[in-house]
Amino acid sequence: MTELIAVALITILATISPGPDFAMVTRNSYLYGRNSGLLAALGIALGVQVHVFYTMFGIGLIIAHSPPLFAAIKIVGAIYLIIIGWKTFANRSMLEIDLHGAKPVSALKMFSNGFLTNALNPKTTLFVVSTYTQVVRPATPLATQFGYGLFMSVTHFVWFATVAIFFSQYAFRSRMINHQGTIDKLIGSILMALGVSLAFANITH
Repeated sequence: MTELIAVALITILATISPGPDFAMVTRNSYLYGRNSGLLAALGIALGVQVHVFYTMFGIGLIIAHSPPLFAAIKIVGAIYLIIIGWKTFANRSMLEIDLHGAKPVSALKMFSNGFLTNALNPKTTLFVVSTYTQVVRPATPLATQFGYGLFMSVTHFVWFATVAIFFSQYAFRSRMINHQGTIDKLIGSILMALGVSLAFANITH
């Protein structure tokens, strides 16, 4: 498995795993319509860049000044993937959307809700940090590092735009929620397998 494939898989799986971003886009799409969901998806995608920028500069400093600490962070990142994989696999709570008392909101409000939901989400912080610690090397070009971050944002936008489009339709929303248990187990199993694989690779190199 190449580093590019690894970051792609981790990004996709972490993005589609249910969380605050997913619940917020689903709720807004259902309550306010497709356009509101798409604006929230755009806000989420840009919110990812907040995590990308501070992670890139922080990891660059660690690589330059403390290689042993960087190696330790890599192991912690792999363990985190295993933990979130298990939590996803063992999840028993179902997504719930409050459909009462909603009032129309502005386009800026929809965008800012998406941006802040992601920018302040600890799950995204840990996801971005753990992913970068698995793929960034001392010789990794800066352009490539920015490319990883751009891929993360694009992936978030494509997924949550899809959520906005389909979850604005009640029938699709209902089917997705009805099969959430199976989806959680599948995503959780893959994340745990990736975490174990990366942890083993980090220990043996």
